[in-house]
Amino acid sequence: MCEKKLTGFPAVVGKRPTILILGSMPGERSLTMREYYGHPQNSFWRIMGTLCGAVPELPYEQRLAALKRHGIALWDVLKHCERIGSGDGDIRRESEVPNAIGDLLRKHPTIRAVALNGGKARQAFRRHIWPTLPDAVTARLTILELPSTSPACAMISYKEKLHRWREVERFLRSTRAEG
Repeated sequence: MCEKKLTGFPAVVGKRPTILILGSMPGERSLTMREYYGHPQNSFWRIMGTLCGAVPELPYEQRLAALKRHGIALWDVLKHCERIGSGDGDIRRESEVPNAIGDLLRKHPTIRAVALNGGKARQAFRRHIWPTLPDAVTARLTILELPSTSPACAMISYKEKLHRWREVERFLRSTRAEG
């Protein structure tokens, strides 16, 4: 396998997002399909199906529409990177170029939480994004550190992943109650 320079996808953002889910960088299958979480063994869409009706059986555009209706925005921490294969562990740290997440958060002050999908997203967010955010932005954010939905994260059962990802559901419910 050779190392490839990869480019992620644009952000998926509705009119009034309240939570931003961040992955690290799409895997090979997702990049080929041009869809977030395109690998059939990735549990993201199964979890989103339970949380907001974005079931894997729906066409991709309808799943994205369901996320937007529920106030969920979707993006990745990294805009570009170099990687051999599909795994987060294969991303060359010195090649990481982050997305303009700070700009997105400033443009959408309704975003009150960032959900980090796995360890690499958490690590890259802490290194590239968090230190650059103004105090006014960090003060309003709740950071949810969640287990990766990737099939590579097989040491955590689907049941446990769903249990932990229900933090997103609880957050969305609490923001609806406030509004």
